[in-house]
Amino acid sequence: MKKRKIYKKKRFAIPIAILVVVFVARLLLPTLVKNYVNNVLADIPGYYGQVKDIDISLIRGAYVIHSLYLNKQEAKSQVPFIAIKKTDISIQWKALLNGKIVSELDLEEPSFIYVFEDHKKQDSTDIDDWSKALTNLVPIDINHLTIKNGKVGFVEINTNPNVDLHLNSINLQAANLKNVAQKSRNLPSTLTATAVSIGNGKVLLDGKMDLVKEIPDIDISLSLESADAKALNSFTNHYAGIDFSEGNFGLYSEIAIADGYLTGYFKPILKDAKLINKEDGFFETIWEGFVGFFKFILKNQKQNTLATKIPVQGDLTNVKTKIFPTVTNIFKNAWVSAFKDKVDNNIEFEDAEKGADKNKKKQKKK
Repeated sequence: MKKRKIYKKKRFAIPIAILVVVFVARLLLPTLVKNYVNNVLADIPGYYGQVKDIDISLIRGAYVIHSLYLNKQEAKSQVPFIAIKKTDISIQWKALLNGKIVSELDLEEPSFIYVFEDHKKQDSTDIDDWSKALTNLVPIDINHLTIKNGKVGFVEINTNPNVDLHLNSINLQAANLKNVAQKSRNLPSTLTATAVSIGNGKVLLDGKMDLVKEIPDIDISLSLESADAKALNSFTNHYAGIDFSEGNFGLYSEIAIADGYLTGYFKPILKDAKLINKEDGFFETIWEGFVGFFKFILKNQKQNTLATKIPVQGDLTNVKTKIFPTVTNIFKNAWVSAFKDKVDNNIEFEDAEKGADKNKKKQKKK
């Protein structure tokens, strides 16, 4: 009888002990993961950062990072280089049906602010250090990426006024990044994004990619529409000595990359622009009047636009802009036919493939 009682006690004691261990481990897991994440951030040379809290969801196979930030140790500003309100990293269960273990990464209100003065001495090894460290926070490959209400900015604080170029309200979706559901050989991943630029311009990005390659293949189009030109004054005043009192700015582009060879164009369009501001000083007014004179000659009088189309082409290690077509396109817009404020849809991925093939033949002959 005593042996039976002891047996019964052991039979219940072992499962209870296991449950207690699992329960304690579950309680300690967020702290352990938080310490791991903070150690990863602390080990980045030249940077410091931390996270506020970690949540674990075993059922979803996920963990959530709250309030992550990263900054340069010698930064003159207190603006975080990288700040993410919420990072949700979870297993993509649908991919398991294809025999792949990959993750979904959802970033809520991520911010990437590049303060020029903070990164003057930064080299490629610095970039490798912090980018590799951040990818270490994701234990398995990312297959689906979502960004909600993100921000990207470029800031110079030693100028008067400060240069502040940024994109707000970035919403991005990228799918099939690891070719889990590859239906074609070329460019299996999709990317779409919207944003609001400085001057309340509307930004739209759309394209396809193959990120598995060492140098990713891409085929994307970008449009920026109806940005208030006055919002560019801090930039144009510092680098060109001109101010806009009126006008809208747009940018349209297509880029294709195959095997490290790039082809495409950028098409900036300035519409209804006026330069001279009553608040300017005497010499500023003279300079802006001089610039305005050439702007008047080179603008399309019917559409009131100043525009050009800048072709870009070449190996990524030596991409070149074509100066002569860029200049002649200014006159083409002014005197022949105004460029349309839209993507031209005349760049194909095959164009980059042909360029890559020609480039390889040239390299073999050398």
